[in-house]
Amino acid sequence: MEELTRVSKLMAAQGLCSRREADAYIERGWVSVDGVVVSELGTRILPHQKITLSPAAAARQQERVTVLLHKPLGFVSAQAEDGYRPAVSLVSAATRLATDRAPYRFAPAHLRGLAPAGRLDIDSTGLLVLTQDGRIARQLIGADSEVEKEYLVRVEGRLSREGLALLNHGLSLDGVKLRPAKVGWQNDDQLRFVLREGRKRQIRRMCELVGLRVAGLKRVRIGHVRLGDLPVGQWRYLGPGERF
Repeated sequence: MEELTRVSKLMAAQGLCSRREADAYIERGWVSVDGVVVSELGTRILPHQKITLSPAAAARQQERVTVLLHKPLGFVSAQAEDGYRPAVSLVSAATRLATDRAPYRFAPAHLRGLAPAGRLDIDSTGLLVLTQDGRIARQLIGADSEVEKEYLVRVEGRLSREGLALLNHGLSLDGVKLRPAKVGWQNDDQLRFVLREGRKRQIRRMCELVGLRVAGLKRVRIGHVRLGDLPVGQWRYLGPGERF
C-alpha cells in the first residue's frame, strides 16, 4: 500500500522546486494535484498523483537567476566569517563579464536570496554557482545529486600507484566511505579530480591520506558548465539554454 507523502516533499523530489518554494506556492494557490488546487500546507497525497504548477508559479521561476562566478582566493562561499568577505559581494554590474550574452539586465533584485549551491573553500579558486532557484540548488547539492564537479589540483609529494588507486576508490572520511571518483595526472605536478559529492575540504583531506599536500585547487567544471576563460573575480549569468 502506497504511503501518503507531503505535497511539498514530492514537489522537491520531482525537481519542481525546493520545499520552501513549494510551501510558498501552495499558500498562494499555485499548486494543483490531479487538477484540484491545493491550498493547505502539510497536505499529503499518494506518490503517483500528478502535481502541476500554475502559470504564475512558472513565471516566478523564470524570473530567478543563477550566477557563475570565478571565485578568487580569500573569499568564503557563504556567510562572511573572521573578517573574510562572502563571494556574493563580488556580484555587481561592474564585475559582470563584458561579453556575457545572457538576456538579463543586472538588477539589485538579482542579489535577493542569491546563495551558493555548493562550497568552495577560502583557499580554493574557480567556478562557484550562486542561485535564486531552489531547483538548481537541489540538483547540485541534494543528497542524491549525480552532477560531476571537476577540479585541477597542484600537489606536492610522492604518489604511489596504490595511492592513486585509493584516490579513485577506497578512502573514507569521518568513518564514511567516499563515493568512487575519477582521479589521474593532468601533468607532472597536477592531478585532475572528478567527484560526485562535496564533503568538507574533501580533496585536501583525500590527498593527505595518501601522503600529498595540496598547493593549489581550482574547480573548472560543474556538470556540463565549464569555467572557461571567465576571469578571476568576474561573473556571468547561466544562460537560458545552459543546463548542468
